[in-house]
Amino acid sequence: MAHHDPVSLFGAEALASGWGQIEPVFDRLADSFSDGQSCDYEVVSADVSGDIAYLTAIERTVAATRGSALDTYTLRVTTIFRREQGDWKVVHRHGDPLDAASQRILARRREQGAM
Repeated sequence: MAHHDPVSLFGAEALASGWGQIEPVFDRLADSFSDGQSCDYEVVSADVSGDIAYLTAIERTVAATRGSALDTYTLRVTTIFRREQGDWKVVHRHGDPLDAASQRILARRREQGAM
């Protein structure tokens, strides 16, 4: 993720703007997963124009929260990239649950203090 503003996160579990807010969110998320099994992307669309690119996808994840049983959940995600000094950096990510089952899993993660 880019560390230079503007950067933003409209995540399935948290909202943040600016690297100072986003970094602690990513740290908490990383600490909350105890057994990541897989994360697969079904790309819906993608394009590049100059130094900006985007990707929309269906993201399917199998992971556990703090030692609990594995969960499988699905997000709709949009990721925007900016080219910085020749490297592509994420400057915005938006993810939301695709279905009711995924909504329940993410609600349970919040209850468990994952966010």
